[in-house]
Amino acid sequence: MKDELRERSAATAGGGGRSKAGPSSFVRRASALSVVTLILLAPVCFAPAARAQEVVDKMVAVINGRELITYSDLLWQLALQPGVPLDDPRPEDLNRALQLIIDQRLISQEAEKLPSVAPTEEEVKSELTALIGRFPSNTEFYQRLARVGLGEDSRELLEIIRQRVAIENYLEFRFRSFTVVTAQEVAEYYRDIYVPRRKRQSPGGVVPALDAVYSALEREIIEDKVESDTDEFLEQARLAAEITILE
Repeated sequence: MKDELRERSAATAGGGGRSKAGPSSFVRRASALSVVTLILLAPVCFAPAARAQEVVDKMVAVINGRELITYSDLLWQLALQPGVPLDDPRPEDLNRALQLIIDQRLISQEAEKLPSVAPTEEEVKSELTALIGRFPSNTEFYQRLARVGLGEDSRELLEIIRQRVAIENYLEFRFRSFTVVTAQEVAEYYRDIYVPRRKRQSPGGVVPALDAVYSALEREIIEDKVESDTDEFLEQARLAAEITILE
């Protein structure tokens, strides 16, 4: 879940329509939104190499009448994902970024109701350090940010990091902390999933005993349950939300 956070429904012009999307994984995937391809292809002006990119901004979507998503938001999301092209962004990358941001905003609206999940400054700094660590160097990280007009240690960057930490804290509180895994579930998972998988990966190799991998399997089951619960939560949130795509 954190991996996707750190990096994982439309209406035509003037329609003001309601969007209903199916399940999407906030943890490891984001569904494609092909109908907004033209909407996302807003103009971007590149400044000289020594200067930051200047973005001609444009509103892309509105969630529940109060959460605005702009083209800059999409570019910032792409810049924070290592290896994603920033020159002439691909429609599929923009679509995935939009879906992920929609999911983030929906969860943030719920997280705002729980002041206890608000991140501390130490958590924000730790998250930023972890995010930078996903890139080959600090220099490359900040160069990517500069290309999309996101300044080093800017208010916008810190707000993005703060939102991600708040989301993770909320999911930790709402789902992971209440997830229970029984010994029987671990034993069944070991028998039905782990052992066959291990034999496929290492034919003829020795399969570790259940006791040796119990803790690892327990964590794996917990994360599977959290992902499933999050998918269900997002599906319901999307069905209940007013998600308007703007041209």
